[in-house]
Amino acid sequence: MTTTATPIRVGILGYGFATATFHAPLVASVPGLQLCAVSSSQPAKVHADWPSVQVFDSTQALINSDTVDLVVVPTPNQTHHALAKAALLAGKHVVVDKPFTLTEVEADDLVRTADRQQRVMSVFHNRRWDADFLTLQALLASGVLGRVTQFASHFDRFRPQVRNRWRESGEPGSGLWFDLGPHLLDQALLLFGEPASLMLNLQRQRDGALADDGFHAVLRYPPLAGGQANPLCVVLHASALAAQPGLRFVVHGTRGSFTKHGLDPQEDALKAGLRPGSKGWGEDPQPGQLSALPEGAGPDAVLQLSSPAHRAGDHSRFYAGVRDAIAHGAPNPVPPHEAQAVMRWLEHGWRNAQWG
Repeated sequence: MTTTATPIRVGILGYGFATATFHAPLVASVPGLQLCAVSSSQPAKVHADWPSVQVFDSTQALINSDTVDLVVVPTPNQTHHALAKAALLAGKHVVVDKPFTLTEVEADDLVRTADRQQRVMSVFHNRRWDADFLTLQALLASGVLGRVTQFASHFDRFRPQVRNRWRESGEPGSGLWFDLGPHLLDQALLLFGEPASLMLNLQRQRDGALADDGFHAVLRYPPLAGGQANPLCVVLHASALAAQPGLRFVVHGTRGSFTKHGLDPQEDALKAGLRPGSKGWGEDPQPGQLSALPEGAGPDAVLQLSSPAHRAGDHSRFYAGVRDAIAHGAPNPVPPHEAQAVMRWLEHGWRNAQWG
C-alpha cells in the first residue's frame, strides 16, 4: 500500500514506558506517519529522545491541537475510555493501547463514538506481530498438526520486586491480568474464536503485592458444527516469578505437536535502542520444534522432528496498517469488534476470578 504525499501527523499522550519503548519508535519507523507531538510535564525528557517533537503540557491541549491527525492513548488503563472518547469527539483518529478499556460497556461506547465521528479507531494488540505467533498461525493454517486438542500460551518473567507504579498499584486496571491477559486472549481468539467458558485463577505471589502478579486461565470451546465433540482446551498463563521460564507455546493436535521456548525479541530490541528495519529485526533465535506425522502416513508411521519455517516479527506492521486504514480505507489492523471481544472475556474473567 503506498503512502500519501502528506504524512499523517501523530500525537502521543504521555511519555512513560509504553510511549518511549513502543509507540514513539514504532510510529517514527513507518513511512507516511509523522511523530509530531507528545503531551508531557517533562519536555526535556521527550526532547532528549525526539528533539523536533512538539511537547504539550496537557493531554487535552494535544487532543485539541490542529497539528495532530491521529492520537495515541498509552496512558494508565483506567484513563483509556475518557481520553480516547475526547480525542474522537475532537475529530481525531485514535489508537488505544491494550487493554482497550476497563469494561465492555466502555468499549462499546468508544466504538459507537468512532462510528458517529467517522474516525478510524484501533487497539494496539501488537503481539499479533510477534515472530512466534506469526509462525504458529501459519503452522495451524497448514493443517500439519491435524485438529488441535490442547493449546497452552505462557508469558512468564522474573520480576521479584514490587515496584511503585500504577501497573502494580491495585487500582482498577492494574495487575498482570489487565497487562498481559489482553495479549494472550487476543491471540487465542484470533486462532480459535470465542470460547464457551473461561475460568480464571489470580494470584498475588510476591511479598507486598497489591495487584495480581500471576494468572492461570482455562478456556473451553463449544462442540463443532454438526454437534461433533470439540475437546479443545486453551490455557493462558503468566507469572512475575518465573526465574527459569518454561515453554512459550505448547500445541497438541491429532497429527503432532509444536513447542516453543522464549519470548519474541522485539521488546528487548526496542529497549536496547534498536529500530524496525535494522539487520535481523524480529528474527527469533528460538523458532520452536515441530513433531508431526508425515503427510499420508499410515497407522505405523513415526513422528518426524523438524523446525518449521519461521516468520520474522514486526510490530511496526500494526502502525502501517493504521496508516493505510486512515489514508486509503484499507482494513483496520485490529478492528474494534475484535478488541471488544477481548474486553468481553477480560472482564468476564476478572468478575468471576478465584484468588489463590
